[in-house]
Amino acid sequence: MGSSPAPFVVDARARRRVIGATLIGNFMEWFDFAVYGFVATIIGATFFPSGDATSQLLSSLAVFGVAFLFRPMGGAVFGYIGDKIGRRTSLALAIVIMSVATAVIGVLPGFASIGVAAPTLLVAIRCIQGLSVGGEWTGASTFLVEYAPDRKRGLWSSLIAATAALGIIAGSAMVFLLSNTLSQQDMNSFGWRIPFLLALPIGIVGLFMRMKLEDTPVFREIEKTGGRVNPFKHIGKGGIRNILIAFAFSSATGTGFYYFATYFNNYLSVTQHFPRPAAILLSTLSLVLYAILCPLAGAFSDRFGRRISYILGCAGLAVLVIPVFLLMSSGQFGLALLGLGIYAVAQSLLTVMSSVTIVEFFPPKIRLTAGAIGYNLGVGPVAGMGPLVAAALVAATGDKLAPAYYLMGLMIAVAIVLVKFLPETYKRSLYADHDQAGRPLDARESETATDVDHR
Repeated sequence: MGSSPAPFVVDARARRRVIGATLIGNFMEWFDFAVYGFVATIIGATFFPSGDATSQLLSSLAVFGVAFLFRPMGGAVFGYIGDKIGRRTSLALAIVIMSVATAVIGVLPGFASIGVAAPTLLVAIRCIQGLSVGGEWTGASTFLVEYAPDRKRGLWSSLIAATAALGIIAGSAMVFLLSNTLSQQDMNSFGWRIPFLLALPIGIVGLFMRMKLEDTPVFREIEKTGGRVNPFKHIGKGGIRNILIAFAFSSATGTGFYYFATYFNNYLSVTQHFPRPAAILLSTLSLVLYAILCPLAGAFSDRFGRRISYILGCAGLAVLVIPVFLLMSSGQFGLALLGLGIYAVAQSLLTVMSSVTIVEFFPPKIRLTAGAIGYNLGVGPVAGMGPLVAAALVAATGDKLAPAYYLMGLMIAVAIVLVKFLPETYKRSLYADHDQAGRPLDARESETATDVDHR
């Protein structure tokens, strides 16, 4: 595929539709993420028969974690669809499957009604959710970035990260509202199901919005030039190498974000003994600040580059994570909020860079497949275990700073990888194939490179 396609003209109204249709699925994903976390104890009591509340909670969280294991597989499936059939088709399927699976949790009978079939079905549904979520983030990022103006790709992709924070805030607020409106008996009986059922109408609206869109200019260029291929046959050695690099930076991004979005709330309330409402308020305020910072991080990367932004994010967390934990350990609301705010600055750089770099990093023919595999290997099995590892380290060592040491070590390791291997991508053409150093290849060179990789 050539590197200088005829430009596709996209008016402002069409771009607004793209933004809304793309972000709605991402919002729903993180809404569900927050809701499940906040009603985990009720889900444990509903679907697992043990009389031990701790065992029920652990079983519920284990089921929650199952979805992370299926994200790489989902990334490969939906990535293939996006590269071979179309970006829009991949996004439409992802939101349908995700919304239906989430809504089914809201009507699933508990253990008291259908016995062991209840937890079995819950696990199966969470696996399906994991598959669809594996295609949502990278699919949404690719769709948005491929529509974005070249000089604003970082700014546009920042909306993905900001929407994740807003989804978590909305999910938490919904559970908080229901908990304060309904009696405990009603909340345990049917109230917890309401947020999951909301996924169906949101999904229908999202599907309608996505199906009204044209596919991205990049994919239309692929279609016009007859460039659609089986992405698995064209990844090659260079693509595998880049998948491993993407795995590294996604591991750092995901672990840092899951600390921020889930672990810190429990750390403040359980380890540092903040009152539960105060811990929730701290988490909410810091997520609002983070959502505001994301566009600033995207604009910064548009001006100075993705590579320096990523390295600054990793280095920032490596240097500041221990002071952040010490501020949270002060017992004072203001100092804890200051610590979370400092963390949000570095984490916003990481998350925004992940959503834009994963698109720019891979050539268009294999972009969704290779990017989704690398990204989901990092944010799935590795990052998804981050909060559990953090809690286990505190329990095993008794050292309240042990999670900080773990995160610091991870950030240092990934920063070294990025300094050595990550090329700058912010000036790349999204239409052109590239070699490992980021140099554009013309059509003949691209075919030769692919042939060499497959000898």
